[in-house]
Amino acid sequence: MELKGILSLIFLIVFFGIMIGVGVYCRRHATDVNGFVLGGRSVGPWLTAFAYGTSYFSAVIFVGYAGQFGWKYGIASTWIGIGNALIGSLLAWVILGRRTRIMTQHLNSATMPDFFGKRFRSNGLKIGASIITFIFLIPYTASLYNGLSRLFKMAFGIDYVWCIIIMSVLTGIYVIAGGYMATAINDFIQGFIMIIGIVAVIAAVLVNQGGFMEALNGLAKVSDPEVSATPGVFNSFFGPDPFNLLGVVILTSLGTWGLPQMVQKFYAIKSEKDIHKGTVISTAFAFIVAGGCYFLGGFGRLFKPEIGDTGVVFDSIIPNMLSNLSPFLIAIVVILVLSASMSTLSSLVIASSSTLTIDFLKGNFIKKMSEKKEVLIIRLFIVVFIAISAFIAIYQDKSQNESVKFIAQLMGVSWGALAGAFLAPFLYGLYWKKTTKLACWVSFIFGAGIMILNLFARDIFPVILQSPINCGSFAMLAGLIIVPLVSLITPKPDKKLVDDAFECYEKKVPAAQKNSLD
Repeated sequence: MELKGILSLIFLIVFFGIMIGVGVYCRRHATDVNGFVLGGRSVGPWLTAFAYGTSYFSAVIFVGYAGQFGWKYGIASTWIGIGNALIGSLLAWVILGRRTRIMTQHLNSATMPDFFGKRFRSNGLKIGASIITFIFLIPYTASLYNGLSRLFKMAFGIDYVWCIIIMSVLTGIYVIAGGYMATAINDFIQGFIMIIGIVAVIAAVLVNQGGFMEALNGLAKVSDPEVSATPGVFNSFFGPDPFNLLGVVILTSLGTWGLPQMVQKFYAIKSEKDIHKGTVISTAFAFIVAGGCYFLGGFGRLFKPEIGDTGVVFDSIIPNMLSNLSPFLIAIVVILVLSASMSTLSSLVIASSSTLTIDFLKGNFIKKMSEKKEVLIIRLFIVVFIAISAFIAIYQDKSQNESVKFIAQLMGVSWGALAGAFLAPFLYGLYWKKTTKLACWVSFIFGAGIMILNLFARDIFPVILQSPINCGSFAMLAGLIIVPLVSLITPKPDKKLVDDAFECYEKKVPAAQKNSLD
């Protein structure tokens, strides 16, 4: 084995040992549903902020999106990372953080589908949301494996299947053992690895290109007549295609507001001060990690990519950029992307398995379920979810169907469906008393339906919406219009039901609780 493989292996053994050790240590926090799914709603600002950030950014971002959009838009792809920080992190915490924590505790809801069920007193909404969550988190999870596999192959030369097995088993062990608290602590550790790694990699890549200004000059000399006839477009402020770039910014930034695995982080916040600290920490984390990833990807055209049957293999761009780094830095990169992927995977499996257990099985198919049995079933579903997504990842890699071959497309379908279905009803459900149950149903059907249609009948869409990225952005923005319109033309919700849900904001503590959790 080469030196880079030996160093990577040593780092991996230490990394996996720490992750599993944290899982075993956190078993005491995972004895009931509240502890296993939400960490007892007592998670501090650093853990919550890093859990939010590491669930946000994974191999999908580092390998898939940074590679593909860096190639398409050049240095202007950095705007995606800036949007992730300002919209996906800062505004998400400011607008959703406090209200989500207050109302979900008041309604005693542990998941997003459970919130819909109790906020609108509709078991049908809860079941519908749980089915959408489970189905569309799977392609996102499959995309995590895909990105990681390319870096493992570069470092070790091992088969893709073994990458999937290793990541699946080890993530499953610490999540099943320690639940949300193990995930949060490991996310904290993994987050620091991501910050250190991305800064070190950017510095090394730019040094290899003669420095930042020399790299920019090299990018200015790159031309691609198929993209733009304008010289120097890849090192320009907005790049060759600002409109489609905006679509990516919307999907990857606003989309977090409607993703169950992201919003659920707000459920577990401990106190008012933690919201303020968490907002700052999460935003800074996103600026460094997301901004850094897309900034790095913007220099992708300075490196020779793989060429496949349909053109440039976008998922190969970042690994090729890193392949000539020192063995030590390659080991750092492997741990960086593994950290990002495992943290996101753990968040996804907890969100999906808890939703399926609490919102789908409990009370519908299993009438009486003790706390102990509930936690056991959640753990079993974690195994099932990981196994299904791993199988799909392998099948997707071997498939000749190019429609969802790239990581970005897999994530676009998943994010578009989930955020298109949930973002608007969740946001209005927190803020607007006139939001109706029927409006939620219309948003669910429209958001999930349009992405399914885009996946299987893409040619019927206008050219601008044939991309899953743009279609997902359209689904989210359309939902923000659909929900209030449908709410205004359908029967008003029961006043007592609404007043009961919103009374939590007016509960007197040192101030109205909408202004203070303490």
